[in-house]
Amino acid sequence: MTTRQPTTVLDDPPVSVRVKLAATWTSLMFLYVYVDILNFFTPGVVQRILDGRVHEFDLSQTFSTSALVLMTVPSLMAVASVTLPARASRIANIAAACLFVPVTIFNITGESWLLFFGLSIVMELALLGLIMRIAWTWPRTRTAGEAGA
Repeated sequence: MTTRQPTTVLDDPPVSVRVKLAATWTSLMFLYVYVDILNFFTPGVVQRILDGRVHEFDLSQTFSTSALVLMTVPSLMAVASVTLPARASRIANIAAACLFVPVTIFNITGESWLLFFGLSIVMELALLGLIMRIAWTWPRTRTAGEAGA
């Protein structure tokens, strides 16, 4: 004879907008890193780097510093999403995601592995779109003065 175990439901508390945004920026950064690492396996890429070229640019301190500054934005947005006041966080998330749409699209130019880069860009754009949607639809609450009106 078997005894039935009581059925339980998993606890599923709501996730805050701030955590959703930070997690999505983090996912985007992981995707950027993995695409860059996997790109090293594209024939000719490592040799071009050794020859001093990345994408269409000459390797230089200016290039590396510019790339660092550009990739610092998503890294800092993960922190900013949870630390800035709600209004500032919302604006910063929308602005940063909008800034990265053309940056992401630019990455397809001159690439020969269109399936690989096309898929990565579609996933990156989907995450940027999700960031914009989450920030745009940030829930609002009524202030004490509006509650009685």
